[in-house]
Parts: sequence; C-alpha cells; structure tokens
Amino acid sequence: MRDLTARILDPMAEAGGQLSALYPDKYIYDVAGFPKIRAKDLVRNPLEQVEPFDPIFSSEERAETLAPQEDGSFLVITSARRSYRSRAVIITAGVGALEPRRLDAEGVDRLEHKGLEYAVRNAEAYRGKRVLIIGGGDSAVDWGLTLKDLAAHVSLIHRRETFRAHGATVNRLIAAAEAGELELLTPYELKAVLGEEEVREAVIVHKQTGKERSLNVDAVLALTGYVSRLGPIAHWGLELEKNRIKANTRMETSLPGVFAAGDITTYPGKIRLIAVGFGEAATAANHAAAHAHPKLRVDPGHSSGPSRTPRWRVRASSIESASA
Repeated sequence: MRDLTARILDPMAEAGGQLSALYPDKYIYDVAGFPKIRAKDLVRNPLEQVEPFDPIFSSEERAETLAPQEDGSFLVITSARRSYRSRAVIITAGVGALEPRRLDAEGVDRLEHKGLEYAVRNAEAYRGKRVLIIGGGDSAVDWGLTLKDLAAHVSLIHRRETFRAHGATVNRLIAAAEAGELELLTPYELKAVLGEEEVREAVIVHKQTGKERSLNVDAVLALTGYVSRLGPIAHWGLELEKNRIKANTRMETSLPGVFAAGDITTYPGKIRLIAVGFGEAATAANHAAAHAHPKLRVDPGHSSGPSRTPRWRVRASSIESASA
C-alpha cells in the first residue's frame, strides 16, 4: 500500500513459519474475524492478499549477516551466498529456529517417523488409528480435541495434573474425557515405545505411584514444545532480552533502520498472539517505509480512502549479487 518494493527472505521452502511447519491442519480460534480457521488457510489468505503488490520471495535462504553501510542502507548476506541491499529491514523471525523437545524414553529414536512424530502435518493420516498424545500445552490439547473425531481412539497423557493450555480449551478437553470421547491420563510420562517396523505399543508410568500401564497404539504424538534458537540474529548487534529482540512502540530495534514484529520481539506488556503480530507488522512496515524515504508520512491513512502516498518507487531491496 506504500508503493515500496519488498523482498521476503525465508529459510523454509514455503511461507507460513510455525503455522505451515508445525500445525497446518490445526484450527486457530483467536484471530479477529474468523470464528475458527485452519493454520494453513490463515497462511494462504495473506499470500493471496499481497500477491497484487508483487513481493519478491526468496525461499530456502536464511539471512546470515546484516551489515550497515555508509549510506545508511543495509547489506544482507544469505545462506545461498547472495547479497541484498535495502534501506530498511524488518525482522519477523518468530521464535527463531525451532527444534522439538525430544523424549528420553526407550524406542523413541528408533521409531521416529515410524509412528512417532513431534508435529502433526496431516490430520487425515490419523483417521481410524489409535493415537497417544503427550503434552499439556496448547498444541497437545488442541490436537486431542481435533483428532478425537478422526482417530479410532485418542489417549492424552501429561506429567502434571494441571495444563498450560488456554483455560477454555482445557475445559473442553476435560468435558470430552468425561463424555468418553477420549482418554485423559495424568500425571503420566512415557517410559517406552514398542514395535518392530512401526509403533504398536506404548508403556506409560504414573509419576506418583510408579505403576506402569501399556497402551495399544498406532501412533505417538510428542507435542511437548520446542526449543528455540536465534541463530545468526544473535550476532547482529541488536539489543536482546531472553533471546528476543527489544523493540519500542514503533517496532524499532536498537539499530536505526532495523525493525521487528511478532514473536521475535519483546517490550513491556507484550502479548504473544498472532492477532497482535498482525498489528505489529503494520506498525513496523509503515515506520520502515518512512525511514526508507523520509518524504513518506508514517500514517498512510485508510485503505478504503483516497491515497495520500506520493507515487514513487522506493527500492527496498535494490541490489542483488551472487558469488560463485
């Protein structure tokens, strides 16, 4: 809407970050205007929305270095050994590079991708199967509620009596368990996963009594969270707080001309919701536009009103080179 050019660097093969990589089929309930929407649809809609503005997508390229230049621009060098120059940079790196919290139990490593997974990429793959879900956060609870209508049987175990997920969905989970729609077992941990070529059985142990129990299962979903790492961003000279980039109300970082939005940011009162990230992205984009070209006013007005933006092309990534 500001008539700038933009290049999007994404280390993944497809856009969408966690929504595409970790839970594309999961419903999201807290985005304004959508009573519920699958994560993959929430990704597809903005891609369609931005298509008429011709953004440049550079997939499977990770930004490795960020170097301020004498003229005030920035040179970004990527994992593909390409370099891009821009007048402003916006970092929307989510929670950084994600690695699942791996289980420490017998048979886990041997049966990974043979019935044991750390993410759900296709809900239909579990239709008619006996599924064990491990975890107590939003992902585990949400998938328990989703798969109970697809799977032949769903058991969910958590090592604590209390859950970290949103209260409303925890109440739905408890109600589903009381109605016999799924099995809820607390406080239990996984002791072993058994099977030759694929998962056939899981052994769980009660945290307080030590009593073991065997479950006949076709699939184990270890949804116990992820460990995040900033990667190269940690070395760009940005002011950080607990592996997140400190930003002000204009979404400016400690480096003039570098902005940030979404889960990668932190500031007093920060709420980590997708809906909040949308607003932060709009704030960052408009302040980045004004930084890239000072003649642009920060407030663009409403998209339904007459344009007050001068008609010029501001090159957001004007120089591209590739080394051998």
